[in-house]
Amino acid sequence: MKGYWHITSICVCVSIITIYTKQYYLLFICVLWLFYLYYMRRLRKIHLLISLTFLIFFIFYIPEQRDFIETDSDFPEDITVTGDISRAISRTDEKIEFALDDKQSPHTFLIVYFPEQDESISFNDYAHLKYGATCHIQGQMKRPDTSRNPGQFDFRSYLAEHGIYDQVVVDSLTDISCTGSSIVGDIFTMRLKLLEKIKATFNDKTSAWLGALVLGDQSAIDEHIIDIFQHWGLSHLLAISGLHVGIVVLMLYFICIRLNVMTKETGEWLIIFILPLYAIIAGGEPSVWRASIMVVLFLIASKIKLNYAATDIISIVFLLLIMIKPAIVYHIGFQLSFAVTFGLILSRGWIAQSPSMLWQLLKISFVSQMTILPLQISYFHIFQPLSILLNLVVVPYFSFFVIPAMFILLILMPVSTKLINLCDHLFTLGQTLFIRTLQLIDETFSYPLVISDFPLIFTFLYYIIFIICMTFMHQNRLVEAFKYGCILTLLIICLTLRPYFSPVGTVTMLDIDQGDAFVIELPYRKGVFLIDAGATVSYENFEPTNKVYKNIIRPYLYAQGISHVDAIFMSHEDIDHNGSVPYIIEDMNVSNIYISDYYNIAKREYERLKEHSVNVKRLSFNEKITTCGQAFHVLSPKENQSDDNENSLVLLTSLGGKKWLFTGDIGKQTERKIVNSFPALQADVLKVAHHGSKTSTGRSFIKHINPKYALISAGVSNMYGHPHTEVLNTLQNEGVTTFRTDEDGAVQYHFKEKEGTFFKFLP
Repeated sequence: MKGYWHITSICVCVSIITIYTKQYYLLFICVLWLFYLYYMRRLRKIHLLISLTFLIFFIFYIPEQRDFIETDSDFPEDITVTGDISRAISRTDEKIEFALDDKQSPHTFLIVYFPEQDESISFNDYAHLKYGATCHIQGQMKRPDTSRNPGQFDFRSYLAEHGIYDQVVVDSLTDISCTGSSIVGDIFTMRLKLLEKIKATFNDKTSAWLGALVLGDQSAIDEHIIDIFQHWGLSHLLAISGLHVGIVVLMLYFICIRLNVMTKETGEWLIIFILPLYAIIAGGEPSVWRASIMVVLFLIASKIKLNYAATDIISIVFLLLIMIKPAIVYHIGFQLSFAVTFGLILSRGWIAQSPSMLWQLLKISFVSQMTILPLQISYFHIFQPLSILLNLVVVPYFSFFVIPAMFILLILMPVSTKLINLCDHLFTLGQTLFIRTLQLIDETFSYPLVISDFPLIFTFLYYIIFIICMTFMHQNRLVEAFKYGCILTLLIICLTLRPYFSPVGTVTMLDIDQGDAFVIELPYRKGVFLIDAGATVSYENFEPTNKVYKNIIRPYLYAQGISHVDAIFMSHEDIDHNGSVPYIIEDMNVSNIYISDYYNIAKREYERLKEHSVNVKRLSFNEKITTCGQAFHVLSPKENQSDDNENSLVLLTSLGGKKWLFTGDIGKQTERKIVNSFPALQADVLKVAHHGSKTSTGRSFIKHINPKYALISAGVSNMYGHPHTEVLNTLQNEGVTTFRTDEDGAVQYHFKEKEGTFFKFLP
């Protein structure tokens, strides 16, 4: 198989894509391709048979995660489990967690402990939690949260990718009794001690970067910084990968061989021994294992005189990791790492054509970004065209300064405190300046393409065109390469513009727990409106948090390819209706905000809106406005009722052949006033007021407007008991079909012209 392992790897990729997409015709296409290569004498019979065997074998070997995710847990709520710790212990300020292989069943549990807010936990408090230890644990069985909205991160799916389908929450670390350990456990314990030592030795900023770039622990890096790195395609610098492993190898080579500490052969054996050890210490992520195993295989192959190509080595590592852990194929780090590495290997001839290191770095940045573009859009829905140029500056900065500095600081830890403090101070100054510059670039030059998805057919077209383009580049046929580059650009532009050619509109009631957030998308992307955008409250200062925006609203908007909002209608001042608006205007282009005449807008809130050039418009009773071709009729408030809920902005509009009535948090008294003011009022779809509270949705109101559908936004098992039984009975007795977020998750209405259909996100 020498020289042909990449063919087998491509077949395995087809198997993975087939399982993920359920598009079984891909297998047929792959078989035809293999026989074509055989017919053209590009493959021998043995190569054909091995590739076909791998193609068929992996169809049955790769797990279908969704089948496990959707099954219900049959464990009791209060549970006692005994098993072995099978994952490294993860410690953050918010929780301590690890995986436990149950001895009584084939299940793996995620064990989680959430410290109290003022609880101080030292390493000694959880030092008995070691990889390989046998533990006896008492706790409460809680099924991992699943996604309840389109685009939302699915924690249950994420755990399933790691072979975990249930979690146990413990009330105290005393509920965990462990004995024993293992060699790997001792290595992980050394890692935890090293992290604690780093935190005690360096300031918070330096220790955060050192932990992330040397030991693979990103928990201390500021979330805003991680977001910027993600938006600009720089996340690979935060994940330990080939770059970091390469620096480790260079440092070992310099210390052991260049300084004549040992012979070249002994130094190479030392590298072969240390790299797997470092992969464990660095957190054991797929990217670091990929890089470490590749270097080890290259060294071993050279020692036994086997001249394997780089494509063979990476293909063997790819197959080896999947054989050991088949669920790893769903891990984004695994996918990105192999995609970038394979792309760089195939492009190494073109990259080497440039004598200038600057041009080589630009080419590496270009190939890396373009290779993972479909994956990046599929996962994050965002692409910064200028990220290629930014990588040209940032990658050398991290390669030649930041990452080497982190390893040097780690080595210097046992040395003089004064020297450590000086290095710590100098690094903090340099890194602070860099982060501020990066933030300035993000604020000034951020013009991202937000793309809803990257369909399979577009993905195939993209890679075919990209490979042809790169082939012409390698042959120095620049005119042909430019033509295919233009075709590639047009393909991405078409993806970006797809919503503007779609005749389908959507109304979405997002499940944001106990709060309201509705998104209206008009056909052909003529307009995007939000009616309320609630948030949760921080119990420390009772201010709105960014949790709902970051985890639900922004992912949904990005998944729909939305980066511009034409208007936000804020019904009233409650945080569960307007708390996410400040985060939306910070992150996106918002043209207008509409409020009622009696909405009390705070000075700080108003200044923030003006700072972002958002037009604030007040709407009066019985006013009819048209924005982006969509008409809205204001039915309330008619007068100031000295109550935020009763002063809610009530809107009537028509979408998809139905009349929609959005009611905020009004009560029965305001409902009666609306009926008196508009005796002919009818509505097909009613946004039930105040999350289904019995203070609203009077029987007479329902009889008068005669809705066919009702939408209730209420949190699961919320403390208010919403929606109240009285409201549900009223709707049921009047024959109203009811959708509610606590049971259905997000609810969407897809419409085309005058027809439409409701869909529940949860089955």
